[in-house]
Amino acid sequence: MKKIPWWKTNFGEEEIDHVVQSMRNRCISQGKVTTEFELCLSKFLEVEHVIAVNNGSSAILIALMAAGISPNDEVIIPNRTWIATAHAVHLLGAKVILVDTEKNRPIINATLIEEKITSKTKAIIPVHMNGRSCDMQTINALAKKYELFVIEDAAQAIASKNTYGYLGTQSDMGCFSLSVAKTIATGQGGFVVTNDSELATKIRAMRTHGVENVQDPGKWVMSGFNFRFNDILASIGIEQLKRLPTRVNHLRDLYINYEKGLNNSPFQIIPVNLDAGEVPVYNEFLVENRENWMTQLSAKSVELRPFYPNINTAPYLKQTQERYLNSEPYEKNGIYLPSGPDQSIKNAGKVIDVIHKINI
Repeated sequence: MKKIPWWKTNFGEEEIDHVVQSMRNRCISQGKVTTEFELCLSKFLEVEHVIAVNNGSSAILIALMAAGISPNDEVIIPNRTWIATAHAVHLLGAKVILVDTEKNRPIINATLIEEKITSKTKAIIPVHMNGRSCDMQTINALAKKYELFVIEDAAQAIASKNTYGYLGTQSDMGCFSLSVAKTIATGQGGFVVTNDSELATKIRAMRTHGVENVQDPGKWVMSGFNFRFNDILASIGIEQLKRLPTRVNHLRDLYINYEKGLNNSPFQIIPVNLDAGEVPVYNEFLVENRENWMTQLSAKSVELRPFYPNINTAPYLKQTQERYLNSEPYEKNGIYLPSGPDQSIKNAGKVIDVIHKINI
């Protein structure tokens, strides 16, 4: 059987043509094509301001900078997230404060947040893992009560919704990723969204060492860094965004096929609420004896990925010995089956057939 990759996404002639056009027009660095892409994203997500940056990790970092996070501050994040969420906090000298996940879904348990809030707490970062909506109503209420910033990590959640609209647009700032293994991709890249004009102005300035769009460029006004996007990536992004509605439908269909096909198997799907508007970027399962399954499936030309470790296992973040019981099964047994907006339903069917034929 031909190898089935764990992730599959395509780039078409439209992306190539748009990149070539930008190069012919000498649109190489951040310029008018980036602005066009930002406006397209703003329209799609129904949010006032979009600021494109060089990657999703930078999006979180610059959002925290805009919120004024500094050494000795504390920022609350979930124990299940990609390490970039924690690193952005850590690199600013602030302390990462972890909260366990919900029991049945690997997103922050909003009912456990308040007990972690102290006088040093300055922000909460809910992470919409695999398009799953965190309890934004509870989180925003806590933020209002304690005067905290809320920064949504929506790196895996573009086009996902809940009752209140698109994820990533329901707080002070939302951060998105455009890396390869996302619903739409530019290779690298990310962006911050906000409805707060003051924050948007600050982030745009910080994107270019604190001077972008500053009225008096002859003065150093604020600190920043080179977080700039570029028009080559924006050219790809504009065309990828056109594919988003079709990709959302396909990702839902792929999830449903796996859910039905593996219903009576050792693989337990980690649920995504399709009816509520959530979009599963990845097909995530829990399975006992994960390493044995990976070996067996790899031998059958099926490529898989294990879940990455929980954040509390990173020694340099200097966490307490607290147990995060809800998070532990994801670290131990979590696995990604072949996914991606261009992963075929046929491939999913082959994976399902192979799993049912293996006896572990």
